[in-house]
Amino acid sequence: MTLTVRRDRERFGWSALAMTMSLLVMATWLAPSQSLPQGAPETVCDTMLPFHSGGSVLPQNSVSPFSVETSASTVGQGQTVRVDVTGVPEGLTFGGFMVQARNRNPPHQIVGQFSPARDGTVKLMNCENSVNNSATHSNAGPKPQVYLEWQSPVDFLGQVVFNATIAQSYSEFWVGVPSNPVQIVRRDLGAVPLPTAVPQPAFGAALPTTRAPYVPPNYVAPSAVAAATADPFYNGCGVSKNCFGFPDGCVNSKTCTSVAAVTVRGDIYEFELQSGRGNNAAYVAVGLSEDAKMGEDLTTECVPENGRVVMYSSLTSATPYAAVRTSVPQSSARLLNASIVDGVIYCKVERDPVTVVQGRTFDLRRKQYHLLVASGSSLKDNSVGYHDIGRLPSGKAINLAEVQDLSGSSKILVQLHGAFMIVAWIGTTSLGIIFARYFKQTWVGSQSCGKDQWFAWHRLLMVTTWSLTIAAYILIWVELKRAVWHAHSIIGLITVILCFLQPIGALFRPGPNDKKRPYFNWGHWLGGNLAHILGIVTIFFSVKLPKAELPEWMDWILVSFVVVHVLVHLIFSIGLCLNHWQITGLASERHLSQRANTFQMGEMSPHHQQHAMRNGMTMERKMDAPYGAMRKGLLGVYGVVLVLFVVVLILLVVLAPIEQFLGKT
Repeated sequence: MTLTVRRDRERFGWSALAMTMSLLVMATWLAPSQSLPQGAPETVCDTMLPFHSGGSVLPQNSVSPFSVETSASTVGQGQTVRVDVTGVPEGLTFGGFMVQARNRNPPHQIVGQFSPARDGTVKLMNCENSVNNSATHSNAGPKPQVYLEWQSPVDFLGQVVFNATIAQSYSEFWVGVPSNPVQIVRRDLGAVPLPTAVPQPAFGAALPTTRAPYVPPNYVAPSAVAAATADPFYNGCGVSKNCFGFPDGCVNSKTCTSVAAVTVRGDIYEFELQSGRGNNAAYVAVGLSEDAKMGEDLTTECVPENGRVVMYSSLTSATPYAAVRTSVPQSSARLLNASIVDGVIYCKVERDPVTVVQGRTFDLRRKQYHLLVASGSSLKDNSVGYHDIGRLPSGKAINLAEVQDLSGSSKILVQLHGAFMIVAWIGTTSLGIIFARYFKQTWVGSQSCGKDQWFAWHRLLMVTTWSLTIAAYILIWVELKRAVWHAHSIIGLITVILCFLQPIGALFRPGPNDKKRPYFNWGHWLGGNLAHILGIVTIFFSVKLPKAELPEWMDWILVSFVVVHVLVHLIFSIGLCLNHWQITGLASERHLSQRANTFQMGEMSPHHQQHAMRNGMTMERKMDAPYGAMRKGLLGVYGVVLVLFVVVLILLVVLAPIEQFLGKT
């Protein structure tokens, strides 16, 4: 009896165990559909942990068998990139997922928006008070892949990484599966936008990047030690290859924002290009220039496109700035190696020793060239954008086969030209015109060098303008050594001619009572004001010159100066009108008084009335006009503001490119 009961208990135990195992197996297969059949809730936006885990089920710490791939490694602001979540090897399925795009740099905010899927397999989420910036599954059924479309933000520049939580089963899920970094770059207004759907690269195709170490919420930034590790690009610089980059002197410290290297072995000419880490470069390029000036240069461009780096040859033009690819035989250079890792663009290119472009021969064996390195954060249609990250030509032209140390070309003449013109046309001319127009009846009786104060200051300021303008024009001719025609140079030449003629005309000034004096006064006034206006317009046009490397926002400083200058003229003009009315009134009162006291017995003739009026006006001219204190005070304030404008503008010219200077500090 006891034995029978024991056997029944054993049979019951084995049955219970078998039933329990069966339930566990069923739970394993059914769990994905039972856990979160309608996708992840928005309460897990920060952690991306499956809600069912509750902390009791930990994510896998092994390498994920699933991957997150993007259709492009570089995309313009406001444009679309395709994001694919797939299994490796092909055919591996998963049930649930959640995908976000986050800024690769702190504060790692979620950016961009996902588009709804046409087949309804994707549910969009609103995280961090933004709409549709995360995506999850709409059903937990097994799926071999998911295709998403994501639109980049229009107000963000930098790298983003797509992170995914992928659940293969209830207890097997991976958190923070990263994509390759995607660079968001600025697109020029003239660029043609990318199509909304980009073709998917062949499954298994190797991308030239490494996985980003991005696992939210505990983001692991690239190690500072790794960033400081010696870059192999610089191996052999100055020994077996010529290296040159910017900022000037960066090759020795191995910290170039962009750098190029040239290795020559017989008739083999190899060019290496590399952008710096963290500068959001959309391209890096090197030009072969005969004069260290932008224009007519054979250029090699390396541009990330659709997950790989592509090489183009182009010919540059300075006016307007462009790098034209259609004019250069693309077969004249071959891409040997390329990669984009953590946003750093690298390529190695072999160029033909001789390339003929539009009848112009670039002979690398017999001619000497300046190396002109440039990089920028934007792209145009079939061209690179402006080199806003930086640009620097080498200081001398070299035979590429002769290894030597290279330094950047001096910009001192260009900087002096700009500084002199700013002092002349923003500073001394503006102040000189104020003295001549509004201060003839101020400091009456006080003289300097035998001349009235207003005239002495006007002459000093205008002679300074003349001297600085002529000196600046000579300096830019010494720098360019040739005529370059564009809006800045043409209007600038007209300004210089007017400026040169003004003092010559003053030498032939008629006497005060000469009948021709009014014509001279009008001509002198017109010539001076026209030169002043054209001088300021010329400075506006200089902001767009590639060689000047001035920031676009300098235009707003110039606009602010114009507004202040016009307001000061308006205030002084109102004061001048008040002075005229007050002086006229005083003269009339004096005339009436004289008439009452002197000619009580008879009427004064019209001739005597005019004579008396002139006597009254002459007496008023012997003293300061009314509101003299106000004029002097306003002149002092205007002078201080003018000095501030001049100092700020000169700093922008001398320290150009100012963004690069501020980056150093």
